[in-house]
Parts: sequence; C-alpha cells; structure tokens
Amino acid sequence: MNLEGLEMIAVLIVIVLFVKILEQFGLIEAGLEDSVEDELEMATVRHRPEALELLEAQSKFTKKELQILYRGFKNECPSGVVNEDTFKEIYSQFFPQGDSTTYAHFLFNAFDTDHNGAVSFEDFIKGLSILLRGTVQEKLNWAFNLYDINKDGYITKEEMLDIMKAIYDMMGKCTYPVLKEDAPRQHVETFFQKMDKNKDGVVTIDEFIESCQKDENIMRSMQLFENVI
Repeated sequence: MNLEGLEMIAVLIVIVLFVKILEQFGLIEAGLEDSVEDELEMATVRHRPEALELLEAQSKFTKKELQILYRGFKNECPSGVVNEDTFKEIYSQFFPQGDSTTYAHFLFNAFDTDHNGAVSFEDFIKGLSILLRGTVQEKLNWAFNLYDINKDGYITKEEMLDIMKAIYDMMGKCTYPVLKEDAPRQHVETFFQKMDKNKDGVVTIDEFIESCQKDENIMRSMQLFENVI
C-alpha cells in the first residue's frame, strides 16, 4: 500500500470500522427490517419518548431504527455508556496484529463531544448518523474534527503525524509491501503539499474539504458506505 492508499484510509477508516462495530452489535445482520420478532423485542426496550423523538429530529434515523439501535447498544453496553477502554477493546479485535490503542483514543475523543470520559447513546447516534447517512460535507467535517486533536480549528503537521503514526501502528505493519518506518512522516509531507493551499503550515477545514472533494478515490469510497443500514 502506497502513501496515496494510506491517505484514503486516513479519511475513511472511521466509516469502515463503524460498520464493523454494527456487525459486532448484530445490527447489520438484523438489517433494521420489519419483522414480528423485532416488534416483540422493541416492546421491551425502555427509553424516554421525549429523548427518542429529539434524536429522531437530530439524526437521519427513523424512530424504529433508533429503537433497534438502542437495543443493540444496551446489549453491548448495559451501563448505557461506552468508556475508552471499551473502544480500545473493540478495535483491538479487528487489528490483532497491530496496536490500535492510540487510534481508538483519538476516535473516542471525537465521539465524546462533551469530554466527560464516556460516549452515551446520544453521542453514538449523532456520530453514527453522520458517518453512515450524512452528506459528504458532514462526513468530512467529522473527519476534520478527528484530526484536529486540540480542537483549535486547524490541523498541524504534528497532529497529522500523530494520526498517521496511530494508523500505521494499527494496520501499517499488516500491509503489503510493508511500509517503511518513515512512511507516516512522508505521508504528512504529502498531505500538506496537497492541502495546505496558502503554505502557512496548517490546514483549515475549508482546505481539507476542498482537497478531499477533488480526490476521486476518497469520493468514490465514501459513496460505497452510503445507506449501509
């Protein structure tokens, strides 16, 4: 896998892995389709109707889909929240040959929007709605937020290097041909040559979105994950 391939993974890996999480929850197999069994199981799901209606308005999921997602969420997370250790455990299952700890940490922080150390069902749904049903612009906004580690509105070379090292640690050693140890730093330089339009040493959200939208590989890959569920 060359640097271009790693760049595409850097933008899309969140979506791919969330599909894996849905499989883990058994939600893709369920397909969110109508069935008598689903209706019976939904009758046992407890929720606050006001909160459910609010989530329906704030997301791209129907009320029934939210009920089924909640059932799966509660089955996997009886406490009602996901902590960082759970995130790390999930990702380690998909990359047993690598170290996904750091990437899972960055991803957890992107979902933990109120920074309280836990991802609630509401946090989960809002992120999932963007990743699976959002527009290209919404998905790229979410990806930018992931890479903007300190949330100052810019991606620096140091932040992108941290992300690239995390991705490399998670899956780089499993690629063929094996990437060189300096591949993450080379990627950062390539990234900034393409995206830092005014050469000021940082990438803004406008620069990030414009560059991604001009990349046919990224756009084509994003389309593959539209309406997964």
